[in-house]
Amino acid sequence: MIERYSHKETSSIWSDESRFGRWLEVEIAACEALAETGKIPADAVKRIKSKAKINLPRIKELEEITKHEVVAFVNSVVELIGEDGCYFHFGVTSSDIMDTSFSMMLRDSLKLNLKELIGLMAEVKTKAEKFKDLTCVGRTHGIHAEPMSFGLKFVHWYDELKRNKVRLEKVIEEVSVCMISGAVGTYSALDPKVEELSAKKLGLRTIGITTQVIPRDIYADAFNVIALCGATVERIALELRHLQRTEVMEVMEEFTKGQTGSSAMPHKRNPISAENLTGCSRVLRGYAGVSLENIALWHERDISHSAAERIIAPDATVLLAYMLKRLTGLLSRIRVVESGVEKNLNLTHGLIYSSIVLVALMEKGMKRDDAYVVVQENAMKLWDAIEKGNVTLNFIDVLKKDARVTKLINEDELKKIFDKKNIFKHVDQIYNKVL
Repeated sequence: MIERYSHKETSSIWSDESRFGRWLEVEIAACEALAETGKIPADAVKRIKSKAKINLPRIKELEEITKHEVVAFVNSVVELIGEDGCYFHFGVTSSDIMDTSFSMMLRDSLKLNLKELIGLMAEVKTKAEKFKDLTCVGRTHGIHAEPMSFGLKFVHWYDELKRNKVRLEKVIEEVSVCMISGAVGTYSALDPKVEELSAKKLGLRTIGITTQVIPRDIYADAFNVIALCGATVERIALELRHLQRTEVMEVMEEFTKGQTGSSAMPHKRNPISAENLTGCSRVLRGYAGVSLENIALWHERDISHSAAERIIAPDATVLLAYMLKRLTGLLSRIRVVESGVEKNLNLTHGLIYSSIVLVALMEKGMKRDDAYVVVQENAMKLWDAIEKGNVTLNFIDVLKKDARVTKLINEDELKKIFDKKNIFKHVDQIYNKVL
């Protein structure tokens, strides 16, 4: 991942030094397991552990000759081990080492993603509680619908983030796979016990059968979970972008001293963080598609997945960590413009209470179709006035002039219908279910 969108902790997991370090860890675990099954001498393993080191320059030098990264790695370690080198990389194949270590790196990266997700959830929950009693207008199709609690926006996001948390926790376990099964997964030079013992030492699990590689549907699951997390980030970011539009202006991103919104227009305050996160989520979805294409390999394996995974694994996990952290920061510093929320709530002069009026008429015994016609006819009168810019009445005033309404609903009952506090009667229940 480019530096601009990097996440230091996650990036370090995918560095060459870290990757080769994981390879060595897997090799040594296999050696220990081989010793425990009596295949190689236990004292040789002790000497291997004391002498084996990662020498990055030497690995690169040898790879120029071998054109094979694992062989270069193995040869560089064997040079340091000496006579006991005959027991290093014993009976295993390259993919045993590469795939098992890939599982470990992906697992560790996803754990950091989970950590950032939990941090985001905490911030979203804080905002949900803070704005629980702030009434705003809800929108469907971009059009004003009914009043709602502004805090419910955050509650919706929190609930979706909870689902992502469950997915991440599950997929962390799913990708934690150890494979020490040999050239085509038949354990031709190994006892399957070696794989079981190695897995236990590495904190991994085994699966029923592998080819020369771990089946790629396991990893595709992880990249699709990453994409789903990104989609949630985009959902939140898109809402924040809409709410920052000049015509809406219900929230505003932090704008620091000296910050520039536009090189040409000094007044501009753009929703750059939310827009950035929207774009980043598209990349994650692209990586999910690549991971699905990696599932189909020739026979017991080919390496068409290899180059793709070297790109998408670090990029996807680093980018998601960056996105979650940036969104947490964005929400922690965002400003809710309560005057804008109030202005928009009253923009349609009470039309947003039409559904509550409809139900009230039905409760008084009016047939639904008839009630709908009554409410809609009165609503259209007000819409006409709004379109002409000639509004002197609110919706409640229009309804008071309709005998069909006043015959069933008295003035006090109408006022109660238009009391915005009515919308909060079940909000506590929703909050308790989710938070």
